[in-house]
Amino acid sequence: MKKHKIDRNMPIGEMTKVNDFLPPPEELIIPERTLKVTLRLNESSIAFFKKQAKKYHTKYQKMIRFLLDKYAEKYSV
Repeated sequence: MKKHKIDRNMPIGEMTKVNDFLPPPEELIIPERTLKVTLRLNESSIAFFKKQAKKYHTKYQKMIRFLLDKYAEKYSV
């Protein structure tokens, strides 16, 4: 009897469409003006971002800034 090979890169179950929320590549290279602020955050939040930044070889401050930018963009009037 022939065994079926399982491709672990293929999706499992029903697929659903997710809206594209990422900016196109040309928008990633435009430098924006930034403002330096002092902000107090929970230790657990900083630990999370530092761990993720290390995993993806980036800076945790950049990840937090991107997250805040996306939140502000979504809820701006």
